[in-house]
Amino acid sequence: MEGLVPATRDFGETTRARIQRDERFRIALLRETADCFLAGDLKTDRAVLRDYVQATVGFEELARATAKSPKSLMRMLGSGGNPQVSNLFAILSFLQKHAKVKLETIARDRE
Repeated sequence: MEGLVPATRDFGETTRARIQRDERFRIALLRETADCFLAGDLKTDRAVLRDYVQATVGFEELARATAKSPKSLMRMLGSGGNPQVSNLFAILSFLQKHAKVKLETIARDRE
C-alpha cells in the first residue's frame, strides 16, 4: 500500500476547478450564497463565498473593492467568522458586478 497516490482530488480543489471553468456553476453558487443568507444558514453561506472568492477574484482584489483587508475578509468568511450584514452585501454586490449578473429574490408564500 505504500506509495499509492489518492485517486481523487481534495473536494475544495475540485470545486474551485469547476468554478473556474463552468460559468453556469459560478452563477449557481452566487445564487446559493444569497439563498443561504436569506434562509439564515450563514455557516454554509460563508463557506460557499470563501470557495467562490478563492476560485475567482481572490481576496486581494475583493479587499480593494470592499476597502477591507484581505485577512479581515478571510476571517469573516472563515468557519468561525461573524461578518456584519453590510459586509456580506458589499461582497455579494462586488461579486455580482464581477460576474456580470444581477441576483433577484422572489417572495413566495410558505405552504
